[in-house]
Amino acid sequence: MTTLRQHLLIGLAVIAAFAALPLVITERYLLGEVIIFFIWAMVAMNWNVLMGHAGVFSLAQMLFVAVGAYGMAMGVTFTGMSVWAAIPVAALATAVLALVVGMACLRLTGAYVALLTYAIAEMIHVLIITDTACFTLVANNCQQLFGGATGFSRFDDFGFRPLLKANWILGNYYIVLSAFAITVMIVVVVIHGRLGLAFRAIRDNVGYASSRGIDRKKYQIAAFVITAFLTGLVGGVYAAHFRFAGPSLFEFSTLMFVLAMVVVGGLGSTWGPLIGTGSIMIVVELSKEMGDARNLVLGLALVVFVVFMPKGLARAGRTIANRLLRRNRPEEAAKPH
Repeated sequence: MTTLRQHLLIGLAVIAAFAALPLVITERYLLGEVIIFFIWAMVAMNWNVLMGHAGVFSLAQMLFVAVGAYGMAMGVTFTGMSVWAAIPVAALATAVLALVVGMACLRLTGAYVALLTYAIAEMIHVLIITDTACFTLVANNCQQLFGGATGFSRFDDFGFRPLLKANWILGNYYIVLSAFAITVMIVVVVIHGRLGLAFRAIRDNVGYASSRGIDRKKYQIAAFVITAFLTGLVGGVYAAHFRFAGPSLFEFSTLMFVLAMVVVGGLGSTWGPLIGTGSIMIVVELSKEMGDARNLVLGLALVVFVVFMPKGLARAGRTIANRLLRRNRPEEAAKPH
């Protein structure tokens, strides 16, 4: 449990640092970039739990983001529900979908799970963009049930614009930071608690885990549902911040964007997704003028890290730190082992 306490303290320190950041950074653009960092870091952390710890090679993570975003947008648009109520409802709907998808897909293992989850995500994507029938009128404009090719864009946000005027982004910043804090704490408790031990036992040796009474399907479905709920929460927050939910969330380039964050940071680590998210966002920002060539940059980053640094930046940083500590303690390095 000492490790759990240590990681919780690290998480609290990270959250506190981000909470104080607006005292130093006041530019709206930079605060907006940090909000985007929070959003993608939350998605990457949940994907890392599912794939890096529980060993479920799912490609449905952006589907869960989209369900959370669409669920929030549809709740606000069609029922008049408040944003604050629509976000948790959308997260619960995402968890229910994940339970259904998980029970269907986790009968299989390995690459077959990846293929089936991606196929389900693409099927839902196609159903959404081919929805052309007018469901209702919103501000005298036709609105499809699932948004069609344009998605949803005429709905309320968190409501800070009339309250904070020009500083409305500060309100959004702390709301998204709150979601980030909840995600970090839950993910740390899952990874370093008994549930995380069961996940890693299944990932490393499913036969041995089964012999010890750990049901692979049961625990992997639990990982599927927990991470989907948190990812759906991210989707709802994303939609409320940007006031948009559209088919772009299903694009393969977006999937690769988040996957690069997980791989570059370190699959199976605790804080790797945060490091990977920051690193990939810097790369994307520097290559902004390259247009579509940015996808090539992300592809190259994935190849380089998979081949030369498969354990990611987090593990590489730990290795370097350990070597430096050994150099500073020559008397311990000289001891026989």
